[in-house]
Amino acid sequence: MKIYIVGSVGSGKTTLARQVAANLHIPHFETDNFVWNHKPTGDNRNEIEVRNQLFNDAVKLEEWVIEGVHIDWTDKALLAANEIVFLDIPVNKRTWRIIGRYIRQILKIEKVNYKPTFTIFRKMFGWNTYFEEQMKPLFLEKFEVYGVKVHCLHTNEDVENWLQQLSVEEAAG
Repeated sequence: MKIYIVGSVGSGKTTLARQVAANLHIPHFETDNFVWNHKPTGDNRNEIEVRNQLFNDAVKLEEWVIEGVHIDWTDKALLAANEIVFLDIPVNKRTWRIIGRYIRQILKIEKVNYKPTFTIFRKMFGWNTYFEEQMKPLFLEKFEVYGVKVHCLHTNEDVENWLQQLSVEEAAG
């Protein structure tokens, strides 16, 4: 099974991807980790060739869950995916999730790939708005060619229903 999960910051991409990957016993990749080389001293952007190689190596695997917000250079995963999940969670809910996540990260309750600074916390609100206004329309247009393998989920109930459907499909083999 190959599953690609797309959504804004705070939409639940990573949480859902971790859950699906654990349930299906398949690898999970975050597109941010193809873009960034995370080090204790700070993050450095990978060269495009390195990013693309890391991404292509993941997409070539027999099974995976890939999640992220990146567009265009990730088209190969959209094409290869059996299921594309678009987490179209309302902006206000994503905003509260960003706040909760930051608190959990500062308290070291939630694992994070980057250093949770107040600067990044503030940037997340801008990214949230940018996604809604700029990226969401691009993704929706891009998804038109993928038909029934695209699942637009708007609520926690939608996510739970999709997870149940996925479990049934996996059990059926």
